[in-house]
Amino acid sequence: MLTLSEINIYPIKSLAGISLLSSEVEARGLKYDRRWVLVDESNTFFTQRDFSEMALIKVEINNEGLQLHHKVKKFGRLTVPFDFTHQKNDNVVIWDDTVKGEFYSKAIDEWFSEILGMNCHLVKMPETTKRVVENSYAKNKIVSFADGFPFLVIGQSSLDDLNLRMENPLPMSRFRTNFVFAGGKPFDEDNWKKFKIGKVEFEAVKPCARCVITTTNQETAERLHEPLLTLSKFRKIDNKVMFGMNLVCHSTGSISVGDLIELT
Repeated sequence: MLTLSEINIYPIKSLAGISLLSSEVEARGLKYDRRWVLVDESNTFFTQRDFSEMALIKVEINNEGLQLHHKVKKFGRLTVPFDFTHQKNDNVVIWDDTVKGEFYSKAIDEWFSEILGMNCHLVKMPETTKRVVENSYAKNKIVSFADGFPFLVIGQSSLDDLNLRMENPLPMSRFRTNFVFAGGKPFDEDNWKKFKIGKVEFEAVKPCARCVITTTNQETAERLHEPLLTLSKFRKIDNKVMFGMNLVCHSTGSISVGDLIELT
């Protein structure tokens, strides 16, 4: 029996995540997941690949918006409202895509700029922006500011297998996945195609190639060599290290921790 054991969202791309007991599956990803991104002066996105300290900016959600604070530095709390009068609606660049985003106020930008030591801007993806996933993997599917696909799943057994191969075990937070499931064998998700979580239909479309963010301690921002060093010994395909499966959805609705997963 396979069951959903974790649901995670990352409202602002590359900042700290939030674990949930339930969530809404939307076409471009889980509700609130990676709907915001930080961009530099050229309106190009950046992530923990560039600034590991981004992991230390914690995010909470209430009815009005996002509440942020730095885990270590005393910068005070920042409120990022859901509803706001955007400063401008302009193009932002994320990987090979250029999409429209709504820019927040100078005061909000300055909060991030001071923490990261660079001029940057916070941008929200409006509902009118339709960023399309790569057609060779899924037709007519959209995605938020996530790297390439709306959802990511990893089995707890897969992490357990990896940890047995390493001197120091790592938590699932290193992999910034949306879904974790219990049951099954290590790397079962590699072979999934279509499946349901509760009543919501998903399809696994591409293995997830892992980057240096997985080597970043999400609690301290320290960056070492694992798990990429170990994964490269047995999970390398076409010179890329794979761990987890990227997903799209074929229906929307509510999901909760404890939901059964049915392979269809």
